[in-house]
Amino acid sequence: MLQTITISNKDILHHVQINCQIPEIIEQIVTRNIIISAIEEAGIKVEIKELQKAADRIRLANKLQSAEDTWKWLEKYCLSLANFEEIVSNSLISGKLAAHLFADKVESYFTEHQLDYASAVIYEVVLDDRDLALKLFYAIQKGEMSFYDIAHKYIQDTELRRTGGYRGIVCRQDLRPEVSAAVFTAKPPQVLKPVITCQGVHLILVEEISQPELDRKLRSEIMAHLFSEWIKQQCQQVEIVKKIDLDSNTL
Repeated sequence: MLQTITISNKDILHHVQINCQIPEIIEQIVTRNIIISAIEEAGIKVEIKELQKAADRIRLANKLQSAEDTWKWLEKYCLSLANFEEIVSNSLISGKLAAHLFADKVESYFTEHQLDYASAVIYEVVLDDRDLALKLFYAIQKGEMSFYDIAHKYIQDTELRRTGGYRGIVCRQDLRPEVSAAVFTAKPPQVLKPVITCQGVHLILVEEISQPELDRKLRSEIMAHLFSEWIKQQCQQVEIVKKIDLDSNTL
């Protein structure tokens, strides 16, 4: 026999409270208010054509190919058409504000932090025994073993073993500092002398190092990073007044 369950605003708010989601929601509300305030202060305007393009991007991202799809999506998330327009506007003004604040600062930031965006293609075997790692390293140097032979013999993980210890394309922030320092001073293709970390002894083959180019994608990443850091700073300067009755089950 089917049950009918009625869910009210009170139920949703109570669920948010008991699942400790209030701090996260407050942070999002504060962020939104900071952005709106900054947009107004800067006098940034949003054109109708821009809103339409942003709406199209949101529909495409959510696979809303028809008006019926859109209405079903709105119903699923308990949104009105006005709410949808607000979502579109919020997604647009964040990007416009980021560009307003940091578009002219991207190149200088890239120049200053260029090394952070270098990437490397590496293969890795992590061992527990330093002496064994050194023995294997010198065996490779003498041509007695290949890195693939070592990976195939000493890597326990099946999938990683099959790929010869392939870690893929990694950036500096993907690696521990001691490993990063060794990798990005290598002259590929080069097997590095074993590097010791708290994870073990790393035997690494550096296949390739790529220097970064400030293309459109990286420009967007840097701008997003600068904007995120700016938001954090602004949030720290805001005094938050919570008008929430925490003693009540209904907030």
